[in-house]
Amino acid sequence: MLRTAVTAGVALPLLSACVTGGDDDDDPAAGNAGVKSADNPLGVKPDAPLEVVIFKGGYGDEYAKKAEAVYSRKYPDAKIDHQGIQKIGEALQPRFVANTPPDVVDNTGASRLDIATLVSAKQVSDLSRLLDAPAFDVPGKTVRETLLPGVVDDGTFDKVPLTLNFTYTVWGLWYSKRLFAAKGWTFPKTWDEMLALCATIKAAGIAPWTYQGKYPEYINDPLLGMAAKTGGLPLLQAVDNLEPNAWKAPGLLGAAEAFAELAGKGYLMPGSEALSHTEAQAAWSQGKAAIIPCGSWLESEQQGVTPPNFDMVLAPVPSRTAADALKQTAVQAASSESFLVPAKAKNPAGGMEYLRILFSKESAKGFAESAGTLPAVIGATEGLTLSSGLGSVRDAVAAAGRETFTFRFRTWYAPLAKAVDDATGELVNRRSTPAQWSDRIQKAADALAKDSSVKKYTR
Repeated sequence: MLRTAVTAGVALPLLSACVTGGDDDDDPAAGNAGVKSADNPLGVKPDAPLEVVIFKGGYGDEYAKKAEAVYSRKYPDAKIDHQGIQKIGEALQPRFVANTPPDVVDNTGASRLDIATLVSAKQVSDLSRLLDAPAFDVPGKTVRETLLPGVVDDGTFDKVPLTLNFTYTVWGLWYSKRLFAAKGWTFPKTWDEMLALCATIKAAGIAPWTYQGKYPEYINDPLLGMAAKTGGLPLLQAVDNLEPNAWKAPGLLGAAEAFAELAGKGYLMPGSEALSHTEAQAAWSQGKAAIIPCGSWLESEQQGVTPPNFDMVLAPVPSRTAADALKQTAVQAASSESFLVPAKAKNPAGGMEYLRILFSKESAKGFAESAGTLPAVIGATEGLTLSSGLGSVRDAVAAAGRETFTFRFRTWYAPLAKAVDDATGELVNRRSTPAQWSDRIQKAADALAKDSSVKKYTR
């Protein structure tokens, strides 16, 4: 299964020279507007067809079909065309170029469309009216008021909300609670403790770490997370705002040195570089390695592969120094599984109404129960008995409190994201030094900053 939203691979760019926002006179939604009312706040035309395209990855697409069933009960005369696919970009790029996109898109996965290009081409609808509409099943609240902190910001470009993310992803390091208990190991809170534990694990005949080598973004996440803990918000801002020498900050160089040392001491499972995400995760589940970096979709993606009573849990990345700006319990977290309503959709009101249903509390609760992942809706896990993985994710978010963080450059600048991934792959496979890693990424960031054809964003 392909990865979920902020995941490995390269977002497919649109043929931007051929893509325009179109003219109002050519509005494909003309004739598909309904009458607004308390029960129909977005003005859906009851019999207008609805086309939904869902990324069918680790979460499958049953959760999306359940929301469609609710839509069908409310609008029984509306024919729904559901497509669950994996290669979103390859399938939809020609349709965006031709101004014939679906009504709602789950723009997720390894070949997702480059959202920054979509935004600059004015191909995405403003979701403000959806966010300000009454929540589907939480009386007295708007959709906006039912979402976890940061969710709206994650999909906002130039102060306009253009995408809405369904899951709340937390990144960290995963291990088997049962294995660690059996061996008497305690998960480390500092990097020095991590290196000491790795020596003990290796002596026990187990590889300390593995990672999804074909997609170096996976091991990038703990490296950048460590850097963020050291440098705090100023480091995040400098990187995302493409400031000169941002990638040469002590926090980033220190994190690169830490991961170079991890590789240099032989603590990465041999052959990891050649493994896909499923292969590396299977090796970890089989006990060939003790620790693997991943986002909180891991438990769902490993269903049917992980042995019974494995008890996987997520832990925050260890602190690099005692003077870190953020506490050790801080975690990288952001909403993901990105939904959008194309600006040239034939039924944009229907697309937004579908999202109002999908982001309902009942829908999110069902998703949490079946997918083992935190939805972006407040209170979605209330009353549920959580698995070991999802419980650890919920606990990590609670322990982090206000100290959750995320980088934005991945969403804003896909070429820079790839440059960082490639450089980190070279670093952890001992083909470059931390200084070379820093220089390589800074050069890519500087070139991007000077490129007047690329729209820039700031945080």
